[in-house]
Amino acid sequence: MKTAVVTGSASGIGACVKGRLKAQGYNVIGIDLRGASINADLSTPEGRKDAVDQAQEMSVGKIDRLVLAAGLGGHIADGALVAKVNYFGAVAILDGLKDALMATSGRCVVICSNSAQMFMDSENPIITALLEGDEDAAMTVIGNQDGTKTYATSKHALTRAVRRRSAQWGQDGITLNAIAPGQTATPMQKGAAEHPTIGKAVAGIPIPKKRLASPDEMAGVIEFMLSDAADYMQGSVIYVDGGTDAQLRPDGF
Repeated sequence: MKTAVVTGSASGIGACVKGRLKAQGYNVIGIDLRGASINADLSTPEGRKDAVDQAQEMSVGKIDRLVLAAGLGGHIADGALVAKVNYFGAVAILDGLKDALMATSGRCVVICSNSAQMFMDSENPIITALLEGDEDAAMTVIGNQDGTKTYATSKHALTRAVRRRSAQWGQDGITLNAIAPGQTATPMQKGAAEHPTIGKAVAGIPIPKKRLASPDEMAGVIEFMLSDAADYMQGSVIYVDGGTDAQLRPDGF
């Protein structure tokens, strides 16, 4: 039986991906703060290491599919926590399970965000600090900023981390891509939409399709990205956002 690992498996897009992979016959190892095969706190180095160690043990060192869906939204007051989970948590799992993916010529999809390019300065000091990989230094740069300041920047840095790895990983036999979802009806989106400060900004984000996506719609695209039909995709960032990015950046791609 083939094995898949899904972070953020307890809810939202991650839970839908887990369901789709199980339906395909995969042995799915879920990672989340609670309610998963592996309960781990990805905001801490210890939690990340524990998640990687357990996933390697449970998969016997062979992982066919990896989906990184765990993340925190911009409505979280602790911006440092958001960056720790969204960037350092994701990168630690990604790199920590590389050998297990190489063992099967596996496929990986990282969930990023269409906000990663919204009005973004690519030289933002938070992004620079995250990409340098020094967590203590990055937390110093972030200081006491809230999640509204670190959500998009953490996702921007994560997207670049995926792109930076894609060439070597492709040579190593691993298919590595990212999906950039728009507003999706998940607990994270609900928390942001109902937030007293950022809720109005969230409501003002244009969606040409005039609706939120369902988590299963995102899972369906991820399922394709993990399939043999997507074998030639490498380092791609697929926007699935109802047209938001195209409206905001019609000349950017």
